[in-house]
Amino acid sequence: MTATVQDFGPEFTDYLRDESRRTGRAAAIALPRNEDEVRHALQVARQRGWTVTPQGARTGIAAGAVPEGGLILNLSHMNHMGPVQPGERITVEPGVVLSELQTALAGRNLFFPPDPTERSASIGGMLSCNASGALSYHYGPTRNWVRSARIMLADGDTLHLERGMKARARHVDLVTGAGRRIRTELPLLDMPSVKSAAGYHVRPDMDLLDLFIGMEGTLGIITAAELQLLPQPHCRNALTAFFPNEPAALQCVHFLRGETGIRLPSPPAAIEFFDAHALNLLRQAKAGNPAFAKLPALDSRFHTALYVEFHSEDPAPVEESILLTAEHLQTAGVGENDTWFAGSAREIETMKDFRHATPEAVNLLIDQRRKQHPTLTKLGTDMSVPDPALERVMALYHQGLAGAGLEYVIFGHIGNNHVHVNILPRDMDDFQRGKALYQEWARAVVALGGSVSAEHGIGKIKTPLLLQMFGESGIAAMKHIKQVFDPEGRMNPGTLF
Repeated sequence: MTATVQDFGPEFTDYLRDESRRTGRAAAIALPRNEDEVRHALQVARQRGWTVTPQGARTGIAAGAVPEGGLILNLSHMNHMGPVQPGERITVEPGVVLSELQTALAGRNLFFPPDPTERSASIGGMLSCNASGALSYHYGPTRNWVRSARIMLADGDTLHLERGMKARARHVDLVTGAGRRIRTELPLLDMPSVKSAAGYHVRPDMDLLDLFIGMEGTLGIITAAELQLLPQPHCRNALTAFFPNEPAALQCVHFLRGETGIRLPSPPAAIEFFDAHALNLLRQAKAGNPAFAKLPALDSRFHTALYVEFHSEDPAPVEESILLTAEHLQTAGVGENDTWFAGSAREIETMKDFRHATPEAVNLLIDQRRKQHPTLTKLGTDMSVPDPALERVMALYHQGLAGAGLEYVIFGHIGNNHVHVNILPRDMDDFQRGKALYQEWARAVVALGGSVSAEHGIGKIKTPLLLQMFGESGIAAMKHIKQVFDPEGRMNPGTLF
């Protein structure tokens, strides 16, 4: 079979952008339906000297799917799901959408643990940036749940990698589908111990599969992946607690993580955070936009909130954990009327809708401001720090924003010390001040042992931050890895570097 490689025309304009709001350019586009058509498209691109930008559902916010010329290779039509195999595994193509996968698995009482907020993300996109979400506090990122993958290199040759195929110390020795041998040595990079999706994952004795999860389309194309599934937990309970101040909420995070001398019988599966500005934005959205009418009302005394979810096969440890949490909340000034409890899947989804409404309200606000300032975008951080640095980094954010006179909201995965600071510029002067502040924070986060990207990847927007994190020598080492697998430098140019 051959893929139809088409000249780029106005009917394909949507493929020039993703959720970063950046717009690119392209000479041609292909929408392959299978691996043979991917290979043909790559061959055409090579013959014509085009670079190649892989795409999935284009839900990323770092512009990794935004083309800088050449061929767009959109994989959304490669959306086949195989049957569930013994050992609770399933092989899927990259265009499968997360929501469709979870719906198909629900009938078998199974689920795929990574839980990105954007359920319309494609599995290929999740693999590309090692995506994660709220439940990654307990289950870890996408990388943890991939058992094998097929990767097509820029010349059409393939690699099949399985979990357990390891580097020998730092030595890589792989054989492609065409029998070509690829040998190289992994660099010594100072990889952070925190949640991270920044650059190539490189460690001695590593599973070589993990090098290609988080590569952001720069080494090749993942054409199929075998995913590990889990049974749906028998017991799922959740609560949303509203605190009178932020320090009390942060202290509760330490309690929930077992850092105050009490370990919960059932540790949380998720710990999510909403600062005072996020709650105010939701109040405004509910009052002024019918799309948010179903959001529950937020009492004016609610200052800061935590969402906590528990999973277990046995209800007893969850019940005890919720009781211990309620006792802690009471000492923090959080009464029973300041807490929402969810004991059913439907109630939990309602609480998650509350969480998902925050970035939606942010995007709508920026879209409104863009009418007056067309080039305006939000500035959203994606950084994580070690556990002991939680209060320090939160203070850094608040103080910097107040000093710069910027509007903002803070929300996200505080269990991993990974919150999203969304700066809401009113004009381009605000944007420039916010951008400079983001750079200052990145330097501070790196100095604390953190990561400049915990889940969204580097893409084309955050390349200066990756340089801050790894330095010139680290970037050179990553470029060497790319040169080994993509010697002509044709895969997703402008991404990572």
